[in-house]
Amino acid sequence: MPTPSLRLPSGACAALAACAILLTGCDRDQVSRSAPVPAAPASPMPAATPSGMPPGMSGDVAPPPAPASPLHWTLPKGWTETPGSGMRFATLNPPGPGKIELSVVCLPGQAGGELANVNRWRGQIGLEPLDEKALAASRQTVKSKAGSVAVFDFASQGQAQTRMITGSLTTKDGSTWFLKLVGDAVPVAKAKPDFMRYLETLHLD
Repeated sequence: MPTPSLRLPSGACAALAACAILLTGCDRDQVSRSAPVPAAPASPMPAATPSGMPPGMSGDVAPPPAPASPLHWTLPKGWTETPGSGMRFATLNPPGPGKIELSVVCLPGQAGGELANVNRWRGQIGLEPLDEKALAASRQTVKSKAGSVAVFDFASQGQAQTRMITGSLTTKDGSTWFLKLVGDAVPVAKAKPDFMRYLETLHLD
């Protein structure tokens, strides 16, 4: 049988066309008003490496707590001092040419002990570790108002020598202070008399 055709009046066709246009418009508005896709949170910026810190130390080791009783001293004539950051309490620089600086670090407790720290410093300039007997033979003692300071003086081998003079003392609050003068052998030797007098001026009040 033939399919009956549906005939609509011309006015009805116009109304259907208008509805189609309105429905299309509604779909467009729904797309344009949809909630924006939230942006991915920005990655945190890595912390800058503190001045004077060895590579790889930033973020790996938390800075030590502030000492309960900060160490004080009299700065040798001509020396300059900058506040520390990170692991350092302060940095001191003697005058004159050549690579040289004095770092001041305070750590809670014994910080690994004297023998371990001395051998770690010797390893930094290519020297073999010491045993307890050799350590005792290498130790000098300087008296200060903050207590007795143990001093060790080492120099690397070879033509370009690095010299290191370290002082350490443990204060009454249990903190251990490390004062390390290191640099080229000639300027360190020149600064040693002032460094030894500087150690004598250490005090806590």
